[in-house]
Amino acid sequence: MNTEPAPDVVARIDALLPQTQCTRCGHPGCRPYAAAIASGGAEINQCPPGGVATIRALADFLGREILPLNPVNGAESPPRVAWIDEARCIGCARCLPPCPVDAIVGAAKYMHTILAERCTGCELCIAPCPVDCIEMHPVAAPLDPSNQAALNRARYDAHSERLLKRALDRQRELDAKKASAAGRAPAHP
Repeated sequence: MNTEPAPDVVARIDALLPQTQCTRCGHPGCRPYAAAIASGGAEINQCPPGGVATIRALADFLGREILPLNPVNGAESPPRVAWIDEARCIGCARCLPPCPVDAIVGAAKYMHTILAERCTGCELCIAPCPVDCIEMHPVAAPLDPSNQAALNRARYDAHSERLLKRALDRQRELDAKKASAAGRAPAHP
């Protein structure tokens, strides 16, 4: 099928996803996964954090058959959040860039910690940690999933905008340095 989906359909599918931005679905985030579902490029059963509830909601919305969660993408589990053993943290800051919602606080050469109320449980911070000081722990008190998804989406959007702004600022700095070295005015004001 793979046709260009209507933006409102993609937005409605995206709104049904848990917004963990975990990439376990095989896409770089929830919105790209929503676009792939809408275009027919992905099945509705690739979201372990959303599990059966999300599959059911997607099937209802799209008029599709309910499928079991694809084990290739992982297993459904109760909500979890990352936790850093601060005694073992060396402050390498490798966990900061992969966090899609800026739930990790710390700086290079300083201990880091997780803001549990912001953590989506994506697990993206675990692999880059060279000392294995990050673990996943059960969520103490489950939050309203629809409200949490909206908060996660807003945090992810803010994170993405900040990264884009940083990249644009860095490119302007590089352009100015190149222009200065060549003895001319920078291309970007």
